Amino acid sequence: MGYGAMGNLRKVLMAGAFAVCGFAATAEQVVIAALGDSLTQGYGLIEQDGFVPQLTRWLRDHGVDARVINAGVSGDTTAGGAARVDWTLTPEVDAMIVALGGNDLLRGIEPDVSRANLERILQTAQTASIPVLLIGMQAPGNYGADYKNAFDAIYPELARKYGTIFAPSFFAGLSAEGDPDAARAYMQPDGIHPNSHGVALIVENLGPAVLQLVEAVEGDR
Repeated sequence: MGYGAMGNLRKVLMAGAFAVCGFAATAEQVVIAALGDSLTQGYGLIEQDGFVPQLTRWLRDHGVDARVINAGVSGDTTAGGAARVDWTLTPEVDAMIVALGGNDLLRGIEPDVSRANLERILQTAQTASIPVLLIGMQAPGNYGADYKNAFDAIYPELARKYGTIFAPSFFAGLSAEGDPDAARAYMQPDGIHPNSHGVALIVENLGPAVLQLVEAVEGDR
């Protein structure tokens, strides 16, 4: 994705604002907003074991000075994310992770509605010249093949359309050995949310895509 002159102007204005306000900001730090639901928010976990703190530590261990903002709201749908994206992308934000759609599935929301909401989020990021990592979600088979095919196609198609970095699944790291049943050991009793060990595997799997996101930011500076 090219971010062009608009992105450069935005950075200049940000730098001026920080100088006027007396903030000490290092040129190397990257601020990433993680827009999501309970999976991002860290439902059922102590704060340090949640997705955002673990991702922050993973990035630090890989030499990245990043501040990841927890913009996860438990129970949120793609509609909630679309409603929040404008004020989530404050001037300090350099990049955004979008991980939404699980609650749309739990509520049986029509795929066209979810697609429109996600597209609104990506359009807002594009207008603000913010690079995005879009994390996919897959529908269960109990809604029928037509629903599943329509929903599963949303994420790769929008990633191509908007030129985002793309990770096919939030949970891919839990079944990396090819055994979906093995994921149960990394889930909380509700079978929906990962435990702390599960989050660590998720972060390890998504980490390289987040590094690509950081590279996109640094390439625009």
